[in-house]
Amino acid sequence: MTPSPTWLADEAMSPQQIYFGFQGRIPRRIWWLYGVFGLLGVGVLGYTLLRVAGMSEEKAESVVNLLLTWPALAVSVKRWHDRDKSGLWVLVNFVPVIGPLWTLIENGLLPGSPRSNRYGEDLSDQL
Repeated sequence: MTPSPTWLADEAMSPQQIYFGFQGRIPRRIWWLYGVFGLLGVGVLGYTLLRVAGMSEEKAESVVNLLLTWPALAVSVKRWHDRDKSGLWVLVNFVPVIGPLWTLIENGLLPGSPRSNRYGEDLSDQL
């Protein structure tokens, strides 16, 4: 396996752990980076399914949602952990308008716990 770029991850947590695991913490920078890569992934996957595979829009949307739900949840849960909150806070996104705005403020703008918390060590200097 080739090493990951240090701006994506390092020994503390691999990209696979970030996208697919629900344990640990990630700092804001990683949350933003993986969010941008997730949006790019949605675009590329959607285009591929629509244009190359010839799927209908509804079917392509279903496939994209199915494939990206787990990674999106994993990244969000770890960011809530960095804020020393339960991963169940991802459910706040179901509150129309206020939920996604709250998530953006908490996870995208506010720093995580400066020290170790119940979810692990502070990785902001390592990731």
